[in-house]
Amino acid sequence: MSPWSQKSPLKPPFVRPSKEEIMTTVTKSEFILETVHVTKQFGGLTAVKDLSIQVPQKSIYSVIGPNGAGKTTFFNCITGFYKVTEGDIILDGESIVGLRPDIIVKKGISRTYQNIRLFQNLTALENVMVGHHPRMKAGWFGAVLNTPGARHEEAATRKLAMDLLEFVGLKGFEYELATNLPYGQQRRLEIARALASEPKLLLLDEPTAGMNPSETEEMTEFIDNLRKELGITVLLIEHDMRVVMTISDIITVLDYGEKIAEGKPEDVRANPRVIEAYLGRGAATQHEAQAA
Repeated sequence: MSPWSQKSPLKPPFVRPSKEEIMTTVTKSEFILETVHVTKQFGGLTAVKDLSIQVPQKSIYSVIGPNGAGKTTFFNCITGFYKVTEGDIILDGESIVGLRPDIIVKKGISRTYQNIRLFQNLTALENVMVGHHPRMKAGWFGAVLNTPGARHEEAATRKLAMDLLEFVGLKGFEYELATNLPYGQQRRLEIARALASEPKLLLLDEPTAGMNPSETEEMTEFIDNLRKELGITVLLIEHDMRVVMTISDIITVLDYGEKIAEGKPEDVRANPRVIEAYLGRGAATQHEAQAA
């Protein structure tokens, strides 16, 4: 049972769960997500190689690495946009390899993108309502005939979208076109749309990219609150190491598609292989000499 069940924090009426409800949510597995020896190849190029991770329930788990390390490819494998070459991906105890992206959304995974992908000529409210579409049941027949069930579902979706916009700090911007919103607000709108599909695992791909220091600090706090207030597990790709080290429970480091380090922030920060991947062999050697 996910946080989006009968006591769902974001289904109307919008009621955030208590800490007790979050901590006592029944789950199938200790880990919300497990990838088992996942490999993704494009012809002769191996973008992700033999990657295994275990993401604990209600954690903030970061995947970092230099540009071209395979991070976004890994996200695309999890969400079904790419079919893995080898390995398995398990969501809450159930394999999702081979499922279509829309089915994976219904299973409980939602994501944002490195480059914002909003419907720029729709309002903020409409963007979030679109995000709830995978959970709607009326179908085209009910929509065309405007049945009572379809009207009720649309009203509930509108209420959910309004509540989500308030939650992400966009109350008062419901009817503003997405293209007219400042960059930081567009990022928040994209997260609201992702939340509208009622995920139990949220994948954020560089959510602070392009933000100034003030916006980055606000987004960092907001991501932390997703876990604290909603009980959602967050899988994060992020280049800003201050963000990663501040909010992550566990960090996995990739380089050329392979995992080179994994652990708590303080352990990863001091790992010579991580220093070498980011700063070069000379920096790693100097760090080892200082630590000796």
